[in-house]
Amino acid sequence: MRLAIAGAALLVIVAGAAFYFASEGAKRAQTGTAEGALTVTITDATCDPNEITVAAGPSTFTIVNNSSRTVEWEILDGVYVVEERENITPGLSRTMTTKLAPGDYDITCGLLSNPRGKLHVTPSAASAAEAAKPSMTAFIGPLAEYKVFLVMEAGALVTATQQFTDAVKAGDVELAKTLYGPAHTAYKHLEPVADRFADLDTAINARATYFEKQEEDPAFGGFHRLEYGLFARNSAEGLAPVADKLLADVTALQQRVRGLQVPPEKMADSAARLLTKVADSAATGDEDRYSHGDLADFQASLEGSRKIVTLLRPLTEKANPDLAKSLDAAFEATSAKLAGFKPQDQYLSYDRLGEADRKALADQFASLSTEITKLNAALGLE
Repeated sequence: MRLAIAGAALLVIVAGAAFYFASEGAKRAQTGTAEGALTVTITDATCDPNEITVAAGPSTFTIVNNSSRTVEWEILDGVYVVEERENITPGLSRTMTTKLAPGDYDITCGLLSNPRGKLHVTPSAASAAEAAKPSMTAFIGPLAEYKVFLVMEAGALVTATQQFTDAVKAGDVELAKTLYGPAHTAYKHLEPVADRFADLDTAINARATYFEKQEEDPAFGGFHRLEYGLFARNSAEGLAPVADKLLADVTALQQRVRGLQVPPEKMADSAARLLTKVADSAATGDEDRYSHGDLADFQASLEGSRKIVTLLRPLTEKANPDLAKSLDAAFEATSAKLAGFKPQDQYLSYDRLGEADRKALADQFASLSTEITKLNAALGLE
């Protein structure tokens, strides 16, 4: 008990330090106004332009896919995904707006194996006003509680993955199939922050469509490679090395979570971004394309995002009571929508849902994401 209390106290201290440095970092962020959308065209081998310069602050990008494959476009700060758009099909485009701090970033250009482009963000005229933003010590408590949540969920992920990978290595296909879902949904609880570790997120959860040779690509691993072997091929043959690598990667993620610093303005932002990704996946049915357990994953993503909004709720209720109520209503509506696909306490296989149901689900998650994007402004974090 003494060790547990000491550990919790240490987490609070760490979270306080994280908040301080995050607040100092936030002062350096810029708030320039985007003049218009910048078009980036993705081909099979590169981006056009491959090197971009924008002013700090909100920037809008229109991503046009002129390649022959479905692609994603990411802005990366080292291994941290700053912003992304997934499931951009050939011939179509997606638009996104993100707030960028000064610095140099990488951009992905089609396949994950393609050379990356460069994004240069220059300081804006609004830096002095942003630097004057006061620290908000009210966030120390939510940050500390969220850190405890992440540490506990990372431990649950390692445990569930160990059980899953043990079954894979034992060649017990049916047992492994039953354990795949719980292990993967455990990862989904962490996914609001997992994209801060792009290297591990790719290794753990990247889908086959983002690799040149898809399922046969040597770089395709993690949960979805094992899902493909178990559900599409009904075999665990040759999967032992993949299982070992997955367990090693989630263990590495657990270690990184222990040292993670989440800036206060990134809490709601991360939740909103994750639910936008869920909306995209709901429309395409591409999350668990072999096991069709998408609905359980959506529920886990909803729970991980709701944890963040719940921790911020006392501050939200004080700053904007109407927004607090609308967020409550949006979460309840989304939960009810998911519950409608869970007869007899088990979610339907996603391939049983028609286009209309998928669209309704995607719209519900997109609407919830939009509500969450209002939090930072309400809490003075913009």
